[in-house]
Amino acid sequence: MTPATLIRRVRLVDLSGDGSPATGSGEVDVAIARGRITAVAPRLQPAGDQAVIDGEGRWALPGLWDAHVHLGQWSLGRSRVDVSSADSAPAAAALMAAALGRPGVSDLVVGAGYRSPTWPEPPTVDALDRATGQRPVVLISGDCHNGWLNSAALARFGLAPRAGVLLEAEWFAVLADVVAAELAQAGPRSYAAAQQEAARRGVVGVIDYEFEPGFRRWPERYAATGLLRVQTSVYPDDLDEAIASGVRSGDVLAGRDGVPMLTMGSLKIISDGSLNTRTARCVEPYPNADGLAEAHGVQNYDLDALTQLLAQARAHGLTAAVHAIGDAAVSTALDAFEATGATGSLEHAQLMATADVSRLARLGLTASVQPAHLLDDRAVTHQLWPDRADRCFPFASLAAAGVRLAFGSDAPVAPLDPWLAISAAVHRGDPDDAPWNPAQALSPVQALAASVRGRIAPGEPGDLVLLDDDPLCPDFSSAEAARRLRWMDVWATVISGVPA
Repeated sequence: MTPATLIRRVRLVDLSGDGSPATGSGEVDVAIARGRITAVAPRLQPAGDQAVIDGEGRWALPGLWDAHVHLGQWSLGRSRVDVSSADSAPAAAALMAAALGRPGVSDLVVGAGYRSPTWPEPPTVDALDRATGQRPVVLISGDCHNGWLNSAALARFGLAPRAGVLLEAEWFAVLADVVAAELAQAGPRSYAAAQQEAARRGVVGVIDYEFEPGFRRWPERYAATGLLRVQTSVYPDDLDEAIASGVRSGDVLAGRDGVPMLTMGSLKIISDGSLNTRTARCVEPYPNADGLAEAHGVQNYDLDALTQLLAQARAHGLTAAVHAIGDAAVSTALDAFEATGATGSLEHAQLMATADVSRLARLGLTASVQPAHLLDDRAVTHQLWPDRADRCFPFASLAAAGVRLAFGSDAPVAPLDPWLAISAAVHRGDPDDAPWNPAQALSPVQALAASVRGRIAPGEPGDLVLLDDDPLCPDFSSAEAARRLRWMDVWATVISGVPA
C-alpha cells in the first residue's frame, strides 16, 4: 500500500506569474495519500500512519519531467565507449581500438558521441576496419541520426558491405537491433540505475521514445525496474500492432499500489533528420552541399505519408509526437496536423519560420524542445546554417505566442538532467559564455514551468522536489541564474508520496 506522507515546513515555488514572481515566503505542510496531494496548509497535524519528512524551510517544486528521452540508450551510457572528444575519423577509430582490450568488453562494442561534420575527412568502413579488425564495432553519432559500423558489425546485423555510414531510416532500423543486443548484455539493472540517477536530479517522470514497441516491452520492464513515472510510445512500424491491441494514449499500462505509473503516450514519427548529419529538412539548401544526396536535407515522410499516419493515429485514440528539426519539416508537420485535426507535440522545432510560431500556437500543439542542444549545436549552426542561425531554438517567441513548452533532453544526445536544460534556456549558453541570441532566453520561472507538470495543490499527483536554494534566482543576471540552476542541489525527490 502506498504510504501516507506529510511533508512539513516547505516554501512553495510560485510558477503562476508572468516570469518574475517572488517565491512564497510562508512555510506550509503538504499531505499526500494514495499517490495524490490531499491538503496544503500552514500547519497540518500528522495522522498515526503518516511518514513525516521535515523540509526545514526548503523550497518545494512540482516534480520535474523529461519530455523526450531514449531511456534504453541512456541507461547503456556506462557500457558505451565515449568518442565525443574525437576530432577526426582516425581519432574516433583509435578510441574504439583502445577499448577492445579493456577487461569485460563484450563481443559487440558500441561507441557513441561522434560528430563528423567538422572532421577533415568523412568516416569510412575501411578506416574502422583497419583499427578494429574482426570484432563487431558500432559507433553512434552524437545526435543518433547516423551509425558507423565496421565490416564485422555490418555482417552481424545482416547489412551489405558499404563504404560509409548509415543514415536516417536505414540506420534507425539497425539502431533498434543494436540497442536490443546491448540491453540483452546489460540486463534490467541498467534501467533501474538510470531511473535512480534521474530521481536524484529531481526527475519524477519521463516520456520514453526508445526505438521499440514500448506498449509491449514496458509493462514487464516496469514490474522489474519501475521507479519513475513513464509514458511510453510507438513508432510507425509497430502502429498496426498497437491499434490491434486496443491501446490508446493515456491508458494505464502498469501501476504501483493502485497508482498509475506507466501510461501509453504518442505515435512517434521522425519526419526529417538532424543538423549535424545535414539531413534536417530546410527551405533553403545547406551551404556547400556538394556531396549531399539531398541539398535541402531529408524528409523521411512526405506530406501525404505524414497526413495518413496522423489520421490513423487520431482515428484510434493516439496522440502524435512528430520530430521536425528543419524549417521545411516543421511546416510540413504543421500542415499534416492541421489537415487531420490530430493532437500532440512537435518534437525539437529547432529551426522555424516566423509564421509557423503562431501557427503552432493556433493548432494547440506542445513544443517539446531540448534547450541543452543549443550548447552542442551553437558552433555547428554557424557553420551549417549561417544564414538562419537567428531562427534557431526560438523559445521566447514560442512562449510569447502562447505555445506550451515542454523541456526534455533527448538523452543520450544530451544528459538526462533537467537542470542543464533549464540553465541553457535561461542564459542561452554556458554560464561563462556570452549568450547566443539572448532575445530568445526564458526567465527561470518560464524554464521551470516547462519542466514540471501540475501544481502543489490538493488533487494533484504527489510528486515533489525539495531544493536547498530558491530556483527563481531573484535579482540574478542570466549568467548568475544559469550557474545556480546548473548546479542546483536537490535535497529530496518524492514520487507518488514516496521518497525516491
